[in-house]
Amino acid sequence: MDKYLNYWGLVFVIVILIPNIVFAATCEDGFENHFQNKFVELFEQIGRFGCFFSMFILLPFMCKGYWFDHGETVYLILGALLVALYCFGWTIFWKENSIRKSLYLSVIPSALFVESGIISGNIMLVIFAIIFAPCHIRISYMNAVYKGDH
Repeated sequence: MDKYLNYWGLVFVIVILIPNIVFAATCEDGFENHFQNKFVELFEQIGRFGCFFSMFILLPFMCKGYWFDHGETVYLILGALLVALYCFGWTIFWKENSIRKSLYLSVIPSALFVESGIISGNIMLVIFAIIFAPCHIRISYMNAVYKGDH
């Protein structure tokens, strides 16, 4: 791993963005937001982009490194597993509009960011993930509820 770049983190971010981009390009009503809470939306976006960048851009004073033996191996295995589960979820739930889809597709990336930050000792990623996760899950859930998806 380069001193300032985490290439695996970049790969994880790119892979989880692919189904979102394909979905947005192929579904005309795609990511319509029915939940209007500017505070939660703002913090979700701050958390989201903070997580994306913190996954692969490393600030040395904010990264303590893996805090146990074989930490990088655990990071890679869990990260790859969560990314695979996320992509699998997109294939399973592609046409479905439901609360379970919304929760699944919001909890998995939240878990990816939290576990990546904790295992790699990336303090900035942990902070952004803690901001992102509850906001993203809430917005996803409330949008499913407002649309009447069950």
